[in-house]
Amino acid sequence: MNYRRLGKSGLKVSEVSIGFWAMFSGKPDLDHALACLTAAYDAGCNYFDNAEVYGNGQSVLLMGAALKKAGWSRDSYIISSKVMHGSHGKNAKPTQVGLSRKHVYEACHQAMKRLQVDYLDLYFCHRPDPEVPIEETVRAMTELILRGDVLYWGTSEWPAELIMEAYRVARQNNLIPPTMEQPQYNLLHRNRVEQEYKRLYDTIGLGTTIFSPLAAGLVTGIYNDGFPAEALASQPGFEWLRERLEGPLGEARLNAIREWSTIASELGTSMPSLALAWCLKNPNVSTAIMGGTTPEQVSENMEAVEILPMLTDEVMAKINAISVEGIEVD
Repeated sequence: MNYRRLGKSGLKVSEVSIGFWAMFSGKPDLDHALACLTAAYDAGCNYFDNAEVYGNGQSVLLMGAALKKAGWSRDSYIISSKVMHGSHGKNAKPTQVGLSRKHVYEACHQAMKRLQVDYLDLYFCHRPDPEVPIEETVRAMTELILRGDVLYWGTSEWPAELIMEAYRVARQNNLIPPTMEQPQYNLLHRNRVEQEYKRLYDTIGLGTTIFSPLAAGLVTGIYNDGFPAEALASQPGFEWLRERLEGPLGEARLNAIREWSTIASELGTSMPSLALAWCLKNPNVSTAIMGGTTPEQVSENMEAVEILPMLTDEVMAKINAISVEGIEVD
């Protein structure tokens, strides 16, 4: 496993990391969660991602219990949480959601308690909050860092102009600016990372912790011949995912994925490994967060870094030449 700096910070993260979104919510099997985390850790993964909203707080609890049982040295891994949507679902009170100083502060300490840690390495604003002044959020994050509760803070799926505003507010008021952004980036979703954020990498040293590098499984090739019963798009609550592969646009996406699968076969690798490696070829990607419902699947995804040398300029040109006309890529 190789490691990359998180933007221009001094922190080094594993190229492939693991997240708990939808992985174990609703089926809190501690031993299974620990097995998946162990498969990642043993392969060199040092970053584990979570959020208050995942499973309404249950995913954070499960990760904390698994890390506690693993007994790994706290200085050997990086852990993150996100704040915005709360952990109470539709029953949330006004003060239990958003990016106000109150919720940013309390959500941080709730995450620390659930994760059974004394601090968060990374703390993300999980989408913008139009009802809260950016200065208030930047100041709250700065205070948490100065208290030692958080080491680095960042954003997730924020427009470039809001990231720049947060940066300007921080510099103008002697506060701490955001270090990283967590955007979606994959073969079917490229514009934000490749175009919108382009000027931020050098201007402010922005790092990226990519989520959904496999497009929630769409680009793994599992749907090339239909919808397997065990696949995520076949599960209740994920109808939105299935819809992305239905109709004319869905068929266009599938055709592109089938072509990429052919390239993967020619290279002697799997489609998930190809998709992850393609993501990691972008020098502005600090780490790609993947899921995995079994230790075997986690291990396979971790091995994606091994095929990076296969993605020569010629192969990358072949991958990028596959037409995505009519496909949502932004």
